[in-house]
Amino acid sequence: MYAIRPWPLIAALALTALAAGCGSSTVPGIVDGAGALKAEIRRTDYGVVHVKADDYAGLGYGYGYAFAEDNLCTIADSYVTVNGERSKYFGPDASWEFTGNGTTNNNLNSDFFFKLLIAEGRVEHLLTLPPPQGPLPEVRELVRGYVAGYNRYLRDTGIENLPDPTCRGATWVREITEQDVFRRFYQLALLASSDVAIDGIGSAQPPLPGATAKAAPDPATVARELGLAWDGIKIGSNAIALGGDATDTGRGMLLGNPHFPWDGSERFHQVHFTIPGKLDVNGAALFGAPLVLIGHTQNLAWSHTVSSAWRFTPYQLTLVPGDPTSYLVDGAPEAMTPYPLTVEARNEDGSTSSVERTLYTTRWGPVFTSVLGLPLFPWLPAQAYALADANAQNFRFVNHFVEVDRAQSTDELLAVLERNQGIPWVNTIAADSAGKAFYADISVTPNVPDAKAISCAGVLGLATFELLGLPVLDGSRSVCAWDLDGDAVQPGTIGPARMPHQFRNDYVTNSNDSYWLSNPAEPLEGYARIIGDERVERRMRTRLGLVMVEERLSGSDGLPGTTFSRQQLQDLLFNDRQYAAELWLDALIPFCQLLPVAVGSGGPVLTADACAALAGWDRSDRLDSPGAVLFRRFAENLYLTTVPSGSSAGYAAFVDVWTVPFDVNDPVHTPAGLNTANPHVEYALGSVIADLQAANLPLDATMRVAQTEARGDEAIPIHGGPGLLGVFNAITAPWVAGTGYPDIVHGSSFIEVVSFDGDDCPDARTILTYSQSANPDSPHFADQTHLYSNSGWVPARYCESEIAPNVTSTLSLSE
Repeated sequence: MYAIRPWPLIAALALTALAAGCGSSTVPGIVDGAGALKAEIRRTDYGVVHVKADDYAGLGYGYGYAFAEDNLCTIADSYVTVNGERSKYFGPDASWEFTGNGTTNNNLNSDFFFKLLIAEGRVEHLLTLPPPQGPLPEVRELVRGYVAGYNRYLRDTGIENLPDPTCRGATWVREITEQDVFRRFYQLALLASSDVAIDGIGSAQPPLPGATAKAAPDPATVARELGLAWDGIKIGSNAIALGGDATDTGRGMLLGNPHFPWDGSERFHQVHFTIPGKLDVNGAALFGAPLVLIGHTQNLAWSHTVSSAWRFTPYQLTLVPGDPTSYLVDGAPEAMTPYPLTVEARNEDGSTSSVERTLYTTRWGPVFTSVLGLPLFPWLPAQAYALADANAQNFRFVNHFVEVDRAQSTDELLAVLERNQGIPWVNTIAADSAGKAFYADISVTPNVPDAKAISCAGVLGLATFELLGLPVLDGSRSVCAWDLDGDAVQPGTIGPARMPHQFRNDYVTNSNDSYWLSNPAEPLEGYARIIGDERVERRMRTRLGLVMVEERLSGSDGLPGTTFSRQQLQDLLFNDRQYAAELWLDALIPFCQLLPVAVGSGGPVLTADACAALAGWDRSDRLDSPGAVLFRRFAENLYLTTVPSGSSAGYAAFVDVWTVPFDVNDPVHTPAGLNTANPHVEYALGSVIADLQAANLPLDATMRVAQTEARGDEAIPIHGGPGLLGVFNAITAPWVAGTGYPDIVHGSSFIEVVSFDGDDCPDARTILTYSQSANPDSPHFADQTHLYSNSGWVPARYCESEIAPNVTSTLSLSE
């Protein structure tokens, strides 16, 4: 058995060219001998960065400079965050959105959360460890160079002269340290675990003496509210890997389609890294992580989708009577570890004051009170909760990507996964030039077998495990510690032998449901419930992805042949099919035609024009499909007025809406049909007519007029639609009453289609939907967004013969 121990307090370790337009320039600096840094930075169309260097330090140096050119303000804000200094610069009462998981966090609570991580010495401790637990030498060199390149750009440009007005002259912009970068890495590792409880950890305080005891929340309510909130978390993705049996080349092919925020620090940035003879990888990095996280080498292409596995388990603490900061384990009291913390906070007059707060940790992890902003885990006189986070000890993911960026086959990729066991919260989907397709959820997951999840559960734990697969464990019994697997690199996590993976010669897919139907011909079953569910309803987006692959390989999609070309894989995404419409419209149209008046949120309305618009619609969310807005808003209203079902998969489904129920023997095509006898159907229809009228939109309005992304003063039309409704090309844009869908918050981001054909240069296309730079004055602030609007793609320049004719600028940098 493995008990999670509080982090020791470790003293912090002492870790210690101006962009050209078209043409070339050389910007020398101070050369310091053995630590000399040198890189060549080239850009091709749409500002895509190509960095060539002799070593990893040089790569980091060139990339740090190029990334700062494009996105310094955004990442500088993140460095303020991970150092617990938001209150100092932006005020303690303001808040910030962690766009990677959709949480909104109070600045002061956030600062105390990050100050706790610093006080515990978490990052500092990991940096003392040898690989795989600590960073590889290549990682340390990459970070050293990245810091130098970022700071070089800042020195060369000057804070007062930064091109982005967002932070030009800002007091919170400064040169960075290696510690800043590693803290950003750590923030990303915790994105789906402790980071969803930033407010809940940073604000957790023991009940005051004599305070009136509150009743604990109803367990069923806690489970249901947590499930609904978790289903709405703003991370997702699709990926399809095709083996040689499914492609026109007889080799592998990949569609990578991560769904990530369109604003903030969890965006992708396109980059190509080359160390001649050692490394040649093309793809995209997350802001602040100088590694290709999704991309391709000469013979391997991979992507990721957010996994269904849980990364944490709450522990329910039984407190010592009269002492809310002590708890019982096996009948013996244990004192919580107090961390007195201080945060500097800006006053209204611009001065700063010190704010003090003590946070508490336990053998299981820190005490917390809320997740995703929901106060579901209160600290009561007799009971509290601690958050055990499997990723709290994980820097291995950085090593993983250094090694994957050099890999040339799916076999090598599996070996990297098993060696590092560092993937923090995603599935891995890949294809290679040998024609293998590969799926794996070998990710950092608490080792809680189903039997332990039940035997160590109280009433709340039984409710959350049954509904969500999330164990809430009894912190008063040491036997409820996470189990040990002999093949697990990190004690207390599930070893790779008990995590799902699959090789196929035809295909594998994932769209954020569990591993179960990565290929319906070979279901993956028998894994721990904490990893995911099996033999239950899949979301509509998952089903449409499987349907489209099925149609192509059977030749039933109306196209010649029974294999994919690269172009057909691109078209699969940009067809913008609306699967809810394919399942419901045949029942909705005659129902509408027999209902001259529908009663909705705005009272009775005439339906004839709406019926005609629905009948004439092509059932897609393409820009110029009349009726698309009408159906989408109808389906959203239907979702809002029905109660989500009780299974975890069903949170993105509907209750009493289907006429054909889910059939475990036909999980791709069921449930199906629209139950028009449900009164919510009429209400949703009447409501959407009123919604469009209030927005001054015709009932046959298209996405071109209703769904846009603001770039400066321009509103760029955006195609695609909600994954909730089965649109594979997922685009999340909240409905704004009286307006439409004026702001894209999340969805398709860095998209890649990579085909191997035996040539030295993979045949690849990409699109970065929100463009390469967050600077509104950059030429690359909206260029790819316009291209995406027109369903365009960028050729991925990988070989020198592809890069050289398309270079728009070259910068040789050294110091």
